Amino acid sequence: MNTRAARAPIANPGKFYIDGKWVAPSTPHMIDVIEAATEELYFTVAQAETADVARAVEVARRAFDEGPWPRMSPRQRAQYLRAFAQAMTKRFDDVVQLWPRETGVIARIVPAVMEEVPAAFNYYADLAEAYPFEQEVPTSSGQGFGMIVGEPVGVVGAIIPWNTPMHLAAWKLAPALLAGCAVVVKASPEAPGAAYIIAEIADQIGLPPGVVNVLTADRVASEALVTDHRVDKITFTGSTNVGKRIAGIMAERVGRYTLELGGKSAAIILDDMDIAEVADILTGGACFVSGQICASLTRIIVPGHRHDEMLEALADRFSRIKIGNPFDGSVQMGPLASRRQRERVEGYIQIGKDDGATLAFGGKRPKGLDRGWFVEPTVFGNVDNGSRIAQEEIFGPVISVIAAADEDDAIRIENDSVFGLNASVFTHDVDKAWAVSRRLRTGTVGQNGNRADFGIGFGGFKQSGIGREGGVAGLLPYLENKTVVLNQRPCPPMGEERAGRGA
Repeated sequence: MNTRAARAPIANPGKFYIDGKWVAPSTPHMIDVIEAATEELYFTVAQAETADVARAVEVARRAFDEGPWPRMSPRQRAQYLRAFAQAMTKRFDDVVQLWPRETGVIARIVPAVMEEVPAAFNYYADLAEAYPFEQEVPTSSGQGFGMIVGEPVGVVGAIIPWNTPMHLAAWKLAPALLAGCAVVVKASPEAPGAAYIIAEIADQIGLPPGVVNVLTADRVASEALVTDHRVDKITFTGSTNVGKRIAGIMAERVGRYTLELGGKSAAIILDDMDIAEVADILTGGACFVSGQICASLTRIIVPGHRHDEMLEALADRFSRIKIGNPFDGSVQMGPLASRRQRERVEGYIQIGKDDGATLAFGGKRPKGLDRGWFVEPTVFGNVDNGSRIAQEEIFGPVISVIAAADEDDAIRIENDSVFGLNASVFTHDVDKAWAVSRRLRTGTVGQNGNRADFGIGFGGFKQSGIGREGGVAGLLPYLENKTVVLNQRPCPPMGEERAGRGA
């Protein structure tokens, strides 16, 4: 099947979007975007150097300090968010072409995932009316008039990962824009297409110049975004090691940051669950983006007397997963995103074997797929929770079955991790699921599957991150609370006055 029927649906891949214009890069350096399933060149984009990053930051700073955007009412900014959502729905077909080629995700699931993108912009547009950006509060003395005003944090550097770039960009960009921030979007070299579509939409809807700026950079230039004192806040999704580096830099200059980092999420299987039902659910999760999801359920904690049954059920289902071309409608799992990622996954598979875990299925490159970064879905049994494959994030379709003595031991094992991003309790007893969920040190707990929900809020405990994305909680990191105490109530209050202008 020929998947290369069209060029990348991007208008200006050789330029950056800065100050409302498509501008030439400072150097001729380009980044090759390689198609994950074929290892062939898909397209190239301009590579930002530190000078390009500085230019984007300067423009964003000016847009925030001098431009109209932060001085609009939230209701006025919400109109642009709704325009963004409407325009994004018309680009779904383009993302169906881009995302599978860039990262290997199977094409047939892209439209369902993409539905969350306009939903994110519309959700925050709705908050323009629902969230109290200005709240009257009593003063401690009982004298005068007090208010808490939520004002934009300033210039935001948004660093987007390669695994689900459009989805994660939306949940960063939408609340930042509603708050009144100016944003520099830094796309990943592996999957920059989504950021270019975002830039094209910002241009199309007439967003004020400098409010959204987009470029693609590798690590050195990306760090320049973090170290620039003109950037008030960094929002980052990626590895814990890089997150630690960002946190250290931002702490040195007392900058703000939100970090959505790694995970080693657990599924706790209680005795009332049917093993076949659990295996079906877990298999679907292992296939999603080939396991390259921070919230993937990769530690399967099961009562000891059911360990072998669980392992056999997963091995059976993994053996029947069809792997191949992401544009083939019958394929259940595509390749990994890059050569480096496949080598990482294969390295951990070897570690698991060397440590004595039972390799029940997988661990190899699929037969007949000599090109592309494919790897079989892999399941290990008899895994020690202290082992590297149980403690370190692999970021691929590799899961570990871990035996627990009883429910308390299962909870102990789940909590015995430096991560705390996601978890699931597999039981049909909702009261039991609730009781167990309250004992887990993790940012999200679902029942009978991965129930991560950005509409409510997403983020982690421990080394899985700081802050939340999505929901009302996802707006707060883009606001600074200002306390205003006056002798008497102003007439009219600032919010009422601004809301009446063109809203």
